[in-house]
Amino acid sequence: MAIENTSAERIQELVQKQRAFYASGATRPVAWRKAQLKAFNAGLKKWEKPLCDALWADLHKSYEEAFITEIGLVYGEIGEAIKKVGKWARRRRRPTPLTVLPSASFIVREPLGCTLIVSPWNYPVQLLLNPLVGAISAGCTAILKPSPYVPRVSEVIGQMIADTFPEEYVAVVQGNRLVNGELFRHRYDLVFLTGSPSLGKIAMSAQAQFLTPMVLELGGKSPCIVDKDANLKLAARRIAWGKCLNSGQTCIAPDYLFLHEDIKDAFVDAFKQELAGLYPDGTEHSDKFVHIVKESAFDRLEGYLKDGEILVGGRHDKETLWFEPTLLGNVSPDAPVMQEEIFGPIFPVMTFKSRQEVADFVNAREKPLAFYYFGKGADGWDIISRTTSGGACINDTIMHIANSKIPFGGVGNSGMGSYHSERSFLAFSHERAVVKTPTWIDLGFRYMPYKLFGIIKKMLLLNAQ
Repeated sequence: MAIENTSAERIQELVQKQRAFYASGATRPVAWRKAQLKAFNAGLKKWEKPLCDALWADLHKSYEEAFITEIGLVYGEIGEAIKKVGKWARRRRRPTPLTVLPSASFIVREPLGCTLIVSPWNYPVQLLLNPLVGAISAGCTAILKPSPYVPRVSEVIGQMIADTFPEEYVAVVQGNRLVNGELFRHRYDLVFLTGSPSLGKIAMSAQAQFLTPMVLELGGKSPCIVDKDANLKLAARRIAWGKCLNSGQTCIAPDYLFLHEDIKDAFVDAFKQELAGLYPDGTEHSDKFVHIVKESAFDRLEGYLKDGEILVGGRHDKETLWFEPTLLGNVSPDAPVMQEEIFGPIFPVMTFKSRQEVADFVNAREKPLAFYYFGKGADGWDIISRTTSGGACINDTIMHIANSKIPFGGVGNSGMGSYHSERSFLAFSHERAVVKTPTWIDLGFRYMPYKLFGIIKKMLLLNAQ
């Protein structure tokens, strides 16, 4: 199945329609936003089964995994936005210094305007619709661009959005990289993009002429460190789960393993056992194990196998796009598998003697989207303080994305900006500073020729203390 490209004329029409609709002011009232969020929730319920069926068809993703990692997260974001959008959008009074009295100071959170949301194929529902919650709650319009690599999911999303919203408010544009180029040619008030660093650079370059603000969630090689005093059984289970989730096709999947040299062999044995516990009958015919999205991705993964010694797994089937979870030993830091984000169930394994070795290795490379450490809590905080990443877990993987009360986002090459919950609202909003000054009094100290300069200076210095 192939997705048909939306024409350039149609894209221009949608951009113009949404600009006109936003200019009408229709999206600004909080009551409107809340009504649209409720319609969104109802639409998601109506289209939940077709979306899950499409996720199975495109990715071999089970209903359970589809709900836990995609649909359920969107329900959670919508539900919280419905409850709190009024609070988030409320005008806020801020303290006013002596030098500005008797004025009053405020922050007004206003929508940025017409936005573009671009999502990848690996979590094609969650990574497209969660940002949409932020756009709707902030009072923006949105053009959505799903991935052509999951054509059934993209088709269902297009049908769901058309069934739920008028196109001048929210619309879907379909197609390949040529369509991305056409979309990036237009001006938006925000571009929210989840994808590869290379796509992020293309979008930034195209939008630079408009000085468009951007939120970029880009991924990278996220390290996973297992220290000598880690609980190996628990670490192996949580790491195997984090790598097998979506078959490793996750932007925050643990990408490579750093094992303390004293526990390497013990960890490999524990990993085998815990993997067997997750999949007692193996992964090849399991309906709970996602397959690789397309042949070119499969071929890339297959090529990585020559970069080291297979310690666990290694089997694969191109016809079904199944790839067994694999540990790869004797890997050189310069091997291709250590240069590119793997985006699959292959784990290159390296060893270390001291945590400083690990910190130096991580800091010498691009900043990752996630960072995982297994060992004593104090040692975890220590190595976190010596490195940087978009997010991190101590004695776990993936789970920082599950808490909407903390930001999710990248840093450096792994992205910019963050979202989830109120941060999604803020990502699509502008915080406008407003000072309201009364007319019943007009103090003269600020006017030329500054006869009261001495008093003004003392007030400024007092305010600075």
